[in-house]
Amino acid sequence: MSQTIKVGVFGAGRGEPYIDLISREDPDVIRVVAVCDKRADRLENMKKYEGLPRFSDFESFLEYGKKAGMNAVFLANFFHQHTPYAIRAMENGMDVVSECTAASTLKECVELCRAVERTERKYILAENYPFMTPNLLMKKLIDQGTLGTPLYAEGEYNHSGTLAELRELTPFPNHWRAWMPRTYYVTHAMGPLMYMTGSEPRYVSARAAHSGLLEKIRDFRPNDDGMARLFCEMSNGMIASVTGCTAMASDYSRYRVAGDIASVEQGGYTGGKVRLFYTSHTKPADVPNEEEYLTPDLASFGPKAEQALNAGHGGGDFWIVQEMIEVLGGGGREPFFDVYRSVAMSAAAILGWRSCLNHGENFRIPDFRNEEERRAVESDDLTPFPDENGEGRTLPPSTRYGRY
Repeated sequence: MSQTIKVGVFGAGRGEPYIDLISREDPDVIRVVAVCDKRADRLENMKKYEGLPRFSDFESFLEYGKKAGMNAVFLANFFHQHTPYAIRAMENGMDVVSECTAASTLKECVELCRAVERTERKYILAENYPFMTPNLLMKKLIDQGTLGTPLYAEGEYNHSGTLAELRELTPFPNHWRAWMPRTYYVTHAMGPLMYMTGSEPRYVSARAAHSGLLEKIRDFRPNDDGMARLFCEMSNGMIASVTGCTAMASDYSRYRVAGDIASVEQGGYTGGKVRLFYTSHTKPADVPNEEEYLTPDLASFGPKAEQALNAGHGGGDFWIVQEMIEVLGGGGREPFFDVYRSVAMSAAAILGWRSCLNHGENFRIPDFRNEEERRAVESDDLTPFPDENGEGRTLPPSTRYGRY
């Protein structure tokens, strides 16, 4: 039986595009009933959504939500602080959609899984890059068996900026961007590969490279590594090589999956198209060329696909809202990025950083579906992030500061 999804949005900055997208849907299907943010200027901006209740305190936001029938919370708060708010929302009878990353410590990975099981609430990671149109076409080709057995995959996420822009994005000394190691923001590089191939990381080894340019802004951003690359063994036997959020002088994020019959890739020089490539000895007889550049056909992804054209992140934000409708509306469908796949990706980032700090040491990623394996890391709260008072950081944010 379907239910109206009544969403509360926590984080009016990154959350605002989702408020806008949800406002375009049928309000009997999904609607935003409240918004919460600690920043007064962002709440002021929410006045354009006439009648939308605004809160600066999360507990007051939850209390109002319970009275208003709020049954889902969209978390768009600081990158590394989603887990405690997700748990509070679930404990209050609400499903959770978490933007960017699920957890920032192994302890939080465990706590989040246990909370989902204990409360029996739905959990979705709002990782939007898998739903960019070229990535959807890559997934379709992989699902059709075009590649044969996937053997190797690459994901690269680039988000550079001027030093002035980086300073603007780091508004105070203990902001998460000032301390985030390069492996931690791995979702946009790894998430699409997981979705395309139906896999998740099992082992990780990683290395980071120092940036002389970023060293110039160490006074407000101590994480002066320019990039990190994680080398992962995946659950389907495939090997994946992915970056975190890099600051390299590179033109675009890109993805590639190679099988024993063909390979597909997009990004950079492909110009929004998908390159499909066969070797001469694997090309099927009915395929005219060994190399072809395919233009994604939006209509092939359903009647609503055209609406994704004007949504953020290559249409990815639009598809996240559709995922919310399908998963949280009572139809019984489970999300691909459920809590277990989500924390596996977070754990790859967390342990990938420890690998960087220890010269590429290989780490096994716990199976968070297994309580025995969860108990082994339930107290592991090592973190590179300080609290709001600048305390509590237990790992260096850059390989220049020391080793694990």
